Amino acid sequence: MPPRGGKFSAGVKRRAPGGKGGKGGKGGKAGPPTKRKAYGPKFDSSRLAEIEESDSEASEDDLPSEDPSDIDDDDDEDSEDEDQGASKKAYQALLQSFAKAQPPQAKRRRLDPSQDQPMQSEQDLEDKPAQGDDVDHVDEPEEDPADEVPVEDQDSDDEAPDDTDPFETHFAHADEADVSSRLKAIEKHEFSTAQVELNKWRVTRVLPGKDSAQSARAPATMSSPAELKLKQRVGEAISKRPSFDKLEQVLYPLTFGYNDLLFCGRTPKNADSIRQMACLHAINHVFKTRDRVIKNNAKLAREGEDTDFEPRDQGFTRPKVLMLLPTRQSAVKMVNAICAICTPDQQENRKRFDESYLDPSSKFSDDRAEDFRELFEGNDDDMFRVGVKFTRKTVKYFAAFYNSDILIASPLGLRMAIGSSEETKDKSKKLDYDYLSSIEMVVVDQADALLMQNWEHVEFILEHLNLQPREAHGCDFSRVREWYLEKQAQHYRQTLVFSAFNTPELSELHRQCANWAGRVRVQPEYAGAIQALGVRAKQTFSRFEARSVAAEPDARFEYFTSAVVPALARRAKDAHGTLVFVPSYLDFVRVRNYFATSAAVQNLTFGAVSEYASVPEASRARSHFLNGRHQVLLYTERAHHFRRYALAGVRRVVFYGLPDNPVFYREIAGAYLAKSEADARLEPGMGHVRALFSRYDLLKLERVVGSQRVGKMIRERGDTFDFI
Repeated sequence: MPPRGGKFSAGVKRRAPGGKGGKGGKGGKAGPPTKRKAYGPKFDSSRLAEIEESDSEASEDDLPSEDPSDIDDDDDEDSEDEDQGASKKAYQALLQSFAKAQPPQAKRRRLDPSQDQPMQSEQDLEDKPAQGDDVDHVDEPEEDPADEVPVEDQDSDDEAPDDTDPFETHFAHADEADVSSRLKAIEKHEFSTAQVELNKWRVTRVLPGKDSAQSARAPATMSSPAELKLKQRVGEAISKRPSFDKLEQVLYPLTFGYNDLLFCGRTPKNADSIRQMACLHAINHVFKTRDRVIKNNAKLAREGEDTDFEPRDQGFTRPKVLMLLPTRQSAVKMVNAICAICTPDQQENRKRFDESYLDPSSKFSDDRAEDFRELFEGNDDDMFRVGVKFTRKTVKYFAAFYNSDILIASPLGLRMAIGSSEETKDKSKKLDYDYLSSIEMVVVDQADALLMQNWEHVEFILEHLNLQPREAHGCDFSRVREWYLEKQAQHYRQTLVFSAFNTPELSELHRQCANWAGRVRVQPEYAGAIQALGVRAKQTFSRFEARSVAAEPDARFEYFTSAVVPALARRAKDAHGTLVFVPSYLDFVRVRNYFATSAAVQNLTFGAVSEYASVPEASRARSHFLNGRHQVLLYTERAHHFRRYALAGVRRVVFYGLPDNPVFYREIAGAYLAKSEADARLEPGMGHVRALFSRYDLLKLERVVGSQRVGKMIRERGDTFDFI
């Protein structure tokens, strides 16, 4: 299958124009793979840089306040020179005057159980945004990974591990013999697969090893939140719910059991439920990890240096959860879900977060598709990253990555934070991804939307997870878990992927997950989009043969030019209103060039609307298509994803390839033809749809024609299937 966009080489490439109104560069939507001159202000999560003097840009407000005692100590060696001493005293007095004129800066509150300090107001906890265009820039020193003290009101954990707690059995006290055998099976690529049905959801389970009986056992369901092993301060947020719905009964035990999960049934209706589940699991994991470290710190402090207690409770760095999201608005929803669960007394930098991520003015009318409004309402910028840190009663946003517990980012934003290949040529600038070395949980929400951006950024990020760090970052290696030191962290990491549908890219991502607990795919049974067009039309599906995935694009093009185009050319007068839907941009370029240069279609006029077309270009093409000046209109999947044009004048639809999103099939094959009938441009029932597919389009075809029909259409000898 051809790649979804240009390769990443010298700089970050982002999908271009698209989004609301087709504004170029807004959110980096589906644009041409162009090079960026630079990354802008680099996201610096390393130690606090030294302040450099600047002769050209220095001002009174920029001068740092210094302690007079520090200056006196520095001047002791030159005290013999009276003139020089007098000069320095004058400079010291000048600095003191600047310091008095500056307002006091807010300091981070350190939790100290010996002192009962009053809580600071949210306004006092606000940090000023970073300078420059990068509103997500953070400049603060790294903290010691173990530099936390116990607090009195923390949950009390039993000394003995709970054998029924998945956190204990997966991370802290796993069965070494069982884990060892499963790791050997993963290394040998030995897996057992079984498929069962739970609550009308198709569950496919893959476990390391050849124990088919174990994988064949249906995963347990969970009826209520009371069955979860939660920290007390986390469980209170969900304890009000008496029971789970049918979907939650299937997903909760898989998620909290630390299985890798690919869920292919995400909709705007269940989005809040899935988001709450992911945040609840992530916060519970973070709190259990940090509380264990804090209690062990207290125990080590009590027993002193002569203790035999040697806890293994840490990773190389602090961040434990990574959330990859498509837009800033999705980050807002995730942050709100986090706050609803942990109910912090204070939210540090919340004002800065709201100013940078909220856009309440961005609204769409109810006539736009529900999934479109969920994705693009609000701030749809796809370049962001923010670190979230938890203390006793405070949540801090814009924490440095090395000081954070949860990293929330878009693939593009995190890719830019890591750095570029150009910077590696400069020895002073290196790729920085050590903060990903100890990630134990990855949440990829709205993965179908990420596919429409640049999926290569997601692949790059996953390739740099759980690698050995190149610097210590203050790590106490005596407390690092052994499986980190043995380079097995990827086998303990849990990856949760939530998508509206499955694709080959998501299947490959899921297949590459090497969690020793196994992986599970959950998806619905599809009735088929052909049954929900809302208009009567003849639908013809034509199958073509391809020797391999690599040969499939050429075979598709040959079939299109030999079986579809000649019929249009012979009846050129009746070809008005023909819409050709092309999912891949690479295929779109090929088809567009064919219509522009081939003599076989010289009597057909055509226009084109792609994700790269400007708003005036798209409007002009749509207008010419409506008034008949252009008989054929070429239209790409990403253009429809980002703009959802309500095309008028469509009388015939040709799917060069089926869309990944079955909603697009209903909108293009159904809504467009229905609009033409309503406008009296097409007689009722005279619309026609033709779709091309191969056996490699199995996932797409199932969602369009239904799970019951797809097997016959792939295997039967005939190559043409008609539905009315």
